[in-house]
Amino acid sequence: MSSSAISRDDVAHLASLARIDLSDDELDRLGAELPAILEHVKVVQQVAGDDVPAMSHPIPVTNVLRADEVCAGLTPEQALSGAPDADEQRFSVPQILGEE
Repeated sequence: MSSSAISRDDVAHLASLARIDLSDDELDRLGAELPAILEHVKVVQQVAGDDVPAMSHPIPVTNVLRADEVCAGLTPEQALSGAPDADEQRFSVPQILGEE
């Protein structure tokens, strides 16, 4: 990649492909910045060879999860105990669509 600016039309096309709305000022600024960004990507691609494993984190990450255990759920009365209004073992909420 050369260090010259990328055309405004190319930046607009890339933004369109990425579904990003850019202002006129952003299109102009990114036209000048994209060559430097692409040069940095090129350097990273050279360093990340076939002998470097892909990773999502620089250090190993392990989730700490407990085993799933089946247990009794709440009774309808327990679940509705804090509800401001209930009807036939269901939460009752204000009508919003004007339906009956």
